[in-house]
Amino acid sequence: MKTHCNQKTFEFQVENSRKIVAHFNGGTISSDSGGVLLQQVERITGIIAQFAGCFTDHRNPDLTEHTVEELIAQRVYALALGYEDLNDHDQLRNDSLLAVMVGKKDPTGKDRIRKRDKGKPLAGKSTLNRLELTPVRANKRSRYKKVIVNHHAVDVFFTDVFLQSYDKPPSAIVLDLDATDDPVHGHQLGRFFHGYYGNYCYLPLYIFCGEHLLCARLRPSDIDASAGSVKELARIVSQIRQRWPDVKITIRGDSDFCREHIMLWCEGNNVGYVVGLAKNERLKREIAAQIGQAKRIYEETDQPARVFKDFAYQTLKSWSRARRVVGKAEYLAKGENPRFVVTSLSSDAFDAQTLYEEQYCARGDMENRIKEQQLCLFADRTSAATMRANQLRLWLSSVAYTLMNALRRLGLKGTKLAKARCDTIRLKLLKIGAQIKVTVRKVWVSLSESYPYQQLFKQVYENLRIFCPIPLRC
Repeated sequence: MKTHCNQKTFEFQVENSRKIVAHFNGGTISSDSGGVLLQQVERITGIIAQFAGCFTDHRNPDLTEHTVEELIAQRVYALALGYEDLNDHDQLRNDSLLAVMVGKKDPTGKDRIRKRDKGKPLAGKSTLNRLELTPVRANKRSRYKKVIVNHHAVDVFFTDVFLQSYDKPPSAIVLDLDATDDPVHGHQLGRFFHGYYGNYCYLPLYIFCGEHLLCARLRPSDIDASAGSVKELARIVSQIRQRWPDVKITIRGDSDFCREHIMLWCEGNNVGYVVGLAKNERLKREIAAQIGQAKRIYEETDQPARVFKDFAYQTLKSWSRARRVVGKAEYLAKGENPRFVVTSLSSDAFDAQTLYEEQYCARGDMENRIKEQQLCLFADRTSAATMRANQLRLWLSSVAYTLMNALRRLGLKGTKLAKARCDTIRLKLLKIGAQIKVTVRKVWVSLSESYPYQQLFKQVYENLRIFCPIPLRC
């Protein structure tokens, strides 16, 4: 006869005299109670609500239990809290605290219509994936998938959120462009083998301004890294100048974006540029004397040496005109290391060394932002069959990044985590154990007394209250 295990008590042996006895009887517990700070950021910025406004919902409202905004909020908050996949939501749908963050009237789920859903206040994976799998031409007559995303509205949304983050227009901004690989491991539409990265992947285009994300465009990888850049820049620059007509705009990118059509567009639209220029024999001959000088300095000091040269240069065929080029003649222990950038910025505004070291090299921070989104907020979970669905996944990750960046900008200002990565913020500020108790009038969140960053939590809370005061009630 088979033995049925009905174990409710778990004992563990330790070296001292006390035993460890565990029970699943602690009540409603959450490990993500710091997420209430994210919900407060949403109250201040309306990031999720604005993104939800990019969708058209053709479902019958009388038969709908989860609004589009609630579905979007559930996905975005979950990504920010570290839950990368739709499968996670079959357990997360029971989370009362996440339901509170999403805005559910009854976070216990007792008001659900169907018996099988009672006690589950949030949507499961089958409901959430309708956001991704709705076809382009869906309408009210479609059977299941009726929530359509407006791609143009999403493009406008990211730039709008960037503009809203400033109290007054800046005098100048720099837009960083970069492409990266997004490896795929199935037979997704649009997958191609990329020789440089050595795998099957997508090649998304990102545009950032500092820490602000303005564009995350999913693309197949059988294209030039700069493909579509002018189209994205044209709409972003136009939208920015409608609000800030006097702002000076400069674009920055590596040598993948040193293309004649990009530079011509910038020159014709009063946009500056600083982009890398791939080295060749003509360019290396141009700075041969500086390379020799750097080598002599290195041999004398045994320290890396840099010498810069500012000169005019024109390619033999691809460029329509001569342009200003800055060459870095560098000599290291491993030998010479020449680098070049081409720019529309004048030498009166930036000398050669300043242009290279302070203007161009600063673009490296954008690569950190891309890594942050891919590694911390799961932008690379593009395993759906279609590019349309994977583009939406990339956007959801981008909204989660935008929300976390707003927490960093508004809540963490003046703290030790003001420049921390999203995963560090999640670990130290959002992952707090708490007991959740829902009553008629309140949701009681009893935070762990042993939480080691209580002072940080208090400081973030006070920072957010400045932007969105909460009336005190005795």
